[in-house]
Amino acid sequence: MVVRRDSAVGEQASGGGRKTARTTKKTAAAPQKATAAAPKKATAAVKKAGPAKTIAPKPPKNESRTALVRRARRINRELAEVYPYAHPELDFENPFQLILATVLSAQTTDLRVNQTTPALFARYPTPEDLAAANPEEVEEILRPTGFFRAKTKSVIGLSKALVEQFDGEVPGRLEDLVKLPGVGRKTAFVVLGNAFGRPGITVDTHFQRLVKRWQWTDQTDPDKIEAAVGALFPKSDWTMLSHHVIFHGRRICHARKPACGACPIAPLCPAYGEGETDPEKARKLLKYEKGGFPGQRLKPPQAYLDAGGKPAPPLGAG
Repeated sequence: MVVRRDSAVGEQASGGGRKTARTTKKTAAAPQKATAAAPKKATAAVKKAGPAKTIAPKPPKNESRTALVRRARRINRELAEVYPYAHPELDFENPFQLILATVLSAQTTDLRVNQTTPALFARYPTPEDLAAANPEEVEEILRPTGFFRAKTKSVIGLSKALVEQFDGEVPGRLEDLVKLPGVGRKTAFVVLGNAFGRPGITVDTHFQRLVKRWQWTDQTDPDKIEAAVGALFPKSDWTMLSHHVIFHGRRICHARKPACGACPIAPLCPAYGEGETDPEKARKLLKYEKGGFPGQRLKPPQAYLDAGGKPAPPLGAG
């Protein structure tokens, strides 16, 4: 099966401030009010010029399962509007190229992989070619991606396994993919979702970071995160959900300096205030990518206020 995908190269919400932290302490005995309080404090923080340095009040621990599902799905709908073109940011033309690129993307950027794979694909276009390759020659090609010796061993071993076990074809089943050298569940779901159209959740570092900030789950093991988040969404949403979350993590919700003040889902994010809340300063933190970053589609947190200046909708609605 040949799948062609031209992809852009990419690399890489309401409350915060000290005043918010004090308010949280005062109202600790009344957790039922936290749902309404978080967005209001976020609005005040956004209107001020100074950035917030502390994490906003969290939703109440007794947030119902229904409220969590509604909030999670609303976040995904908002991200779908911002990133309508979300896609895997690795360049590939068929399942073999995709699985190689995904294996090579470990501990490096998609940009670096996309700069490296054209030479690899041209020299070794099929599993048979790469299985018979001289490791030293492959190492030279893969050197820019880092850990090139280990990656060389993985891609050659992967290619040999495809030739010996699957007649040189990339299998379309999870249980077969995870048996291949260098292929875990994350890589398998990337291949299944984007080369075979079979739903899967890709739990990479961006995905783990964001679902933790959004309090979709408190799990830390990738497999458990996958199961917990998957239970919040219809199976048909899983692949695009992964793209939306990863796109957002690379462009706005960064690991060290999230651009909270320019985030389109600020009113729905329990971690608003962990990053820069001033809208103008926050927009300078946005990472624009080749192929387009929909800056004109981004709505600042103020755009979510009603006519009376109150947050709409409140945290947990949707």
